Amino acid sequence: MSSALAQHVSVSSQSIAKDVILTESKALQALAASLNNSFDQAVDLIRQTEGRLIISGMGKSGHIGRKIAATFASTGQPALFLHAAEAGHGDLGMIAKGDTILLISYSGEAHELTTILDYSRRLSLPILSITGRDSSTLARLSTLSLILPPMQEACPMGLAPTTSTTVTLALGDALAVALLSLRGFSKQQFHIFHPGGNLGKQLRRVTDFMHQGSRIPLVPKDMLMGECLVKMTAYGFGCVGVLDDQSRLVGIITDGDLRRHMHPNLLMQTAKEVMTKGPITLTPDCLMSDALAIFERKSITSVFIVDNNQEVCGILHVHDCLRNHAT
Repeated sequence: MSSALAQHVSVSSQSIAKDVILTESKALQALAASLNNSFDQAVDLIRQTEGRLIISGMGKSGHIGRKIAATFASTGQPALFLHAAEAGHGDLGMIAKGDTILLISYSGEAHELTTILDYSRRLSLPILSITGRDSSTLARLSTLSLILPPMQEACPMGLAPTTSTTVTLALGDALAVALLSLRGFSKQQFHIFHPGGNLGKQLRRVTDFMHQGSRIPLVPKDMLMGECLVKMTAYGFGCVGVLDDQSRLVGIITDGDLRRHMHPNLLMQTAKEVMTKGPITLTPDCLMSDALAIFERKSITSVFIVDNNQEVCGILHVHDCLRNHAT
């Protein structure tokens, strides 16, 4: 292929790609504008589900349904995908009382969903659907239907599901995110479902990496600085925590504090006289990613970990955060 022809093909391909993306982008904007009270009702319906959210669809809608089910499951809503074609061959046993059904079909006429529809209606289960036509069979037989706005498929023939699947996926994400926001789903809860991979690293907690017990450099507020310096050197964190008479953390002495108080009588001063009051602290359930952000923002290298009573239960060094990212 000549360089001129290759460049022409490349430019043409890029033009087609831009048209596809712009077409789908316009449909997403139309989806956002079309949201109404039905969306709120759909979120409430899923929120009140005592069992699981059972999601099904055929063809491309089925592939989108699998991803939506995975998103719900990973964000606190028990969910699973039921293959519509397998439902009539024993997999209807996945559906139980207390479940909510979410069926996806852009045309609303996928006959493979009939088995699930009939069985769910027999159990009097709520049926939520996502479809492109409010007059479709699926919409009419559903408890509540979310109707997608009119759209043009990005396929030049207008046949291959492209725009419609993108919009359906976005609506599924919107349902899941709205639900987790209403439930106050936290990063800590998210970590429970994502213990592995890069997400797991980002969501590990301080309690898993902090130094504890006899490895924490602590001194009483009345200890002379000569003894404090020995302890700072021995522990290697470049600091010591200062405790009051109730063993609560009231200050910290760092290398910077030593430089600021450098004079002939330094060793005869007490920890209370040299310390920086109100040091930055973290809690054991703080995420390691958040801890690293604090280290960077505050330009510090060590931080003490305290419980609800302000008693020290650990110390974390910036190298511990880096170790978290390396493992």
